[in-house]
Amino acid sequence: MNSLHIGIIGMGRIGRIHADNLLRMPRVRLAAVSDLYADEALSQWATERGVPVVTKRGEDLLEDPDIHAVFICSHTDTHVPLIIAAAKAGKHIFCEKPISLDPARTKEALDAVREAGVKLQVGFNRRFDHNFERVRELVLEGRIGEPHLVKITSRDPSPPPEDYIAKSGGIFIDMTIHDFDMARFLIGRDIEEVYAHGSVLVDPAFARYGDLDTAVVTLKFAGGALGVIDNSRRAVYGYDQRVEVFGSEGSVTVANDHPNTAEISTSDSVSHDKPLHFFLERYNEAYIREVRRFAESLLDGAGVPVDGFDGLQAELAALAAKWSVRLGRGVKLAELDDSDRLAAEARNKEATLA
Repeated sequence: MNSLHIGIIGMGRIGRIHADNLLRMPRVRLAAVSDLYADEALSQWATERGVPVVTKRGEDLLEDPDIHAVFICSHTDTHVPLIIAAAKAGKHIFCEKPISLDPARTKEALDAVREAGVKLQVGFNRRFDHNFERVRELVLEGRIGEPHLVKITSRDPSPPPEDYIAKSGGIFIDMTIHDFDMARFLIGRDIEEVYAHGSVLVDPAFARYGDLDTAVVTLKFAGGALGVIDNSRRAVYGYDQRVEVFGSEGSVTVANDHPNTAEISTSDSVSHDKPLHFFLERYNEAYIREVRRFAESLLDGAGVPVDGFDGLQAELAALAAKWSVRLGRGVKLAELDDSDRLAAEARNKEATLA
């Protein structure tokens, strides 16, 4: 393939980020964008960038024979039907995470992709962060021996607004899902069991929607390695993104990125600037690299770096975490196939506590 023509469905914040990144890439043409609420402002945005087609119908992009691939950046509840339709139309697909809030529906989408023989990449952009990629390289090179532990700290600088909380799907599917994927990526093993604890310590709005704002999750991987993830919706000092992988021959760590490396030392203190404020600053380069890798996989015939199986595994870990909080015990991913039994156990536990 000499050139790649792409359409984007869903032109909110993330859709526009991907669009601007794609527009900078050689051999890539942004052929069309669609959004249910497309208006004059979006048309003006497209005109300024030379994007020829703006439409309210995502189907217009799928029906266009000149478009090779679509980015699905719309609301999560639209992902599965759009993936299935795109696959049937023979389009390659980049889909933002999560594929869905229901692993059974996600499996339907993956079946459609497999049957159509198209490629699907899931938007776990943190894999393309320069720091985390280097950790993965060092683990693969055997520099720390056999990995035994992975520790991830992921804390937002401030909680989202209440209307976002209401539709987010909860902390594990909205926030920790990145960390589940990162843990698998860094240690190179699948997650077998999840044990989660959570509280509402930041904003009572989370409790109104049955959600949490503070959580600690422990993981057990295939082969016995362990993991710990801690999350908070509010770190007053900024966006806190740290990682350590500990192994039989050493460890590798990643600290927070800062706007600069200047450090001031006085008789009173030693200090530097706070971490980069939020994900758009911290992972700006990662967003560029993930879409570049997707484009390269289509242009050069390579495999996508984050596929549907990766997306499904992160969703399963998130679901196991939700069940773990409700049941008060570790939940194996293999148990998720029997949701009726888990639900009965939860009802029995809740009746006992009542």
